[in-house]
Amino acid sequence: MQATDLLLAAVAPFIILDIGYTGIYLFWVMKASIITYLVIFGLLPLIFHYSYTIQRKILFLNFLQWPLNVDLTKPESVGMKGTRNFYLNTDQEIQIGVWQILPQSLLNDSTIVTDNDYDNALSHAKLPIFLYMHGNSGNRASGHRLELYKLFQLLDYHVICFDYRGYGDSEPADLSEVGVVADSKFVLEWLLKKVNGSSSVFVWGHSLGTGVSTHVLALLAQKNIQPAGLFLESPFNNIADELSEHPLSQIFKHLPWFHWVIVEPFYENHLRFESDKHIKNVQCPVMILHAEDDNVIPFFLGEKLYKAGISYHGNDTNQIQFTRIEASLGLGHKYICRYKELPNIVRSFVAEAYKNQTD
Repeated sequence: MQATDLLLAAVAPFIILDIGYTGIYLFWVMKASIITYLVIFGLLPLIFHYSYTIQRKILFLNFLQWPLNVDLTKPESVGMKGTRNFYLNTDQEIQIGVWQILPQSLLNDSTIVTDNDYDNALSHAKLPIFLYMHGNSGNRASGHRLELYKLFQLLDYHVICFDYRGYGDSEPADLSEVGVVADSKFVLEWLLKKVNGSSSVFVWGHSLGTGVSTHVLALLAQKNIQPAGLFLESPFNNIADELSEHPLSQIFKHLPWFHWVIVEPFYENHLRFESDKHIKNVQCPVMILHAEDDNVIPFFLGEKLYKAGISYHGNDTNQIQFTRIEASLGLGHKYICRYKELPNIVRSFVAEAYKNQTD
C-alpha cells in the first residue's frame, strides 16, 4: 500500500466526523487533481524527454494521414487533372511516391498519355517547374496542398510534389531530419538532371517543409548547385524556437524544467531544422510568406528567419524578400494559397529570377 493510502486510511474516520461526506468528496477530488497534475506535468514530460520515438511522432505527425482512404495512384480521384503518379527509389533505397502535374497549357494535349510522354514534357519544359515540399501530417493529396498545385497549374507551371519517407504511400522508413532531407535532396537532384539545369526550377516549402528545403539547398550549395528560387511559406527559424512558441507548449512553458525536458532532446537527437543557419548558404533568391494570424508557427518566427537571412546576405532585399499577410484576411497557417495577391507575387518573383539569370 502506498504511503498516501496509509495516511488517508488513518485519518479518514476523523475526516468523516469533522467535515462529513461533502468534505470526503472534496478531499478525494483534491487527491485526484494532485495525481493528475503530477502525471501531466511530471511523468509525461519525463517520458517525452527520454523517448526519441515520441519526439519524432510529435514533430512529424506522419501518423495523421488525411484525407482518409485516398488512392494516391489515382490523382484524378481528388480532382487533379493532367497528373501522373509514379515512384522514385532514392540512393538510400527508399521508395518515394511522386506526382507530376502538367501546366494549364498542356492539359488538353492529347499526345501526353504515357509515362514516357510525361517524362518528355518535363525534360523539354519551357515553363517554370515548382518542386513542392510539404509540412508535417497528411500527404501530397491534402486539401490545402491541392489548392496550391491548382494555382501553380493555372499560372502555367509544371509541378512536382512528393511524400517523404513514412508519409502517404512512400516507404515507411524511420523518420529523422537527415532522412527527410536526404529524400528531398534526391528528388531535387533528380529533377535538375531531368530538365538539364536549374534555371527553370523553383522550390516551395511549407511549414516543416521550409526547414527541409532550406537544409537541402544549403547542402547543394556545397556542390555549387542552386535552383532558380526558393519560396518559404509559413516558416520557422529553428525547431528550438518553434517548440518554445507553439501554442500547445504554453501550458508547460512556465515550468522551470521546460527547456531541458521539451526543447533540448530535439537538439540532442538532431531534430534541429536550423533554417536561420542554413539560409546563409542559400544563394538563390528567397521569398518568405507569412500570415500574421498563423496559430501554428507564430508570425514573428518568420520575421526572425527573414532578419537572419537578410543579415547574412548584406541586407540585399532582392536576395531575401518578405511578404506580410494581414491577420484580417484569416488565412492562418495553411491557406496563403487563397491570398488574392499570391499569383502576382509568384509571377513577379519568377520573372525577376529569370531576368537575373540573363543579366
